[in-house]
Amino acid sequence: MNQLILASSSPRRRELLAKAGFTFEVRAADIDESLHAGEQPKDYVQRLALEKAQAIAASNPNAVVLGADTTVVLEGEVLGKPADHADAARMLRLLSGRTHQVYTGLAVVRGAEHRIHVETTDVVFRDLTDEELTTYLASGDAMDKAGAYGIQGYAARWIPRIEGDYFNVVGLPLSAVVRLLG
Repeated sequence: MNQLILASSSPRRRELLAKAGFTFEVRAADIDESLHAGEQPKDYVQRLALEKAQAIAASNPNAVVLGADTTVVLEGEVLGKPADHADAARMLRLLSGRTHQVYTGLAVVRGAEHRIHVETTDVVFRDLTDEELTTYLASGDAMDKAGAYGIQGYAARWIPRIEGDYFNVVGLPLSAVVRLLG
């Protein structure tokens, strides 16, 4: 395989890819990540993943570039990274006692060719107490994550069940990555 470049600034994605045995470089893509009017969540993450990969591939034509983007969706509403603690609390209250989806768009670009995929995982949250929310929000962990939570940390205690790829919820569905790179 040619040089692999991960078009992402996410430390979680870097860690997962490294632990899965990949050798790669990291380059952050500078793209507009705004949700377009009327854009469906699956289309949104797929578009961002492809735009990230294409942006890096443009200056690295001999490399294989992997782009990824993950978001949390509840009843069609995209819950990105919270703007502040109040926004994080709003998101977590919305998720409390409900099932939501985590979508990760993946794109592999090799020269003019590209392959894309969207992975979906259903995540069940139990009802959250005000005390749990206050404790979690005080930790600061909610601020850099789509949907204001990370399944691999404190919030794991709220999730009794998922249907789909656990690593998708963390931010990079490794099995799907291997298929796309293959």
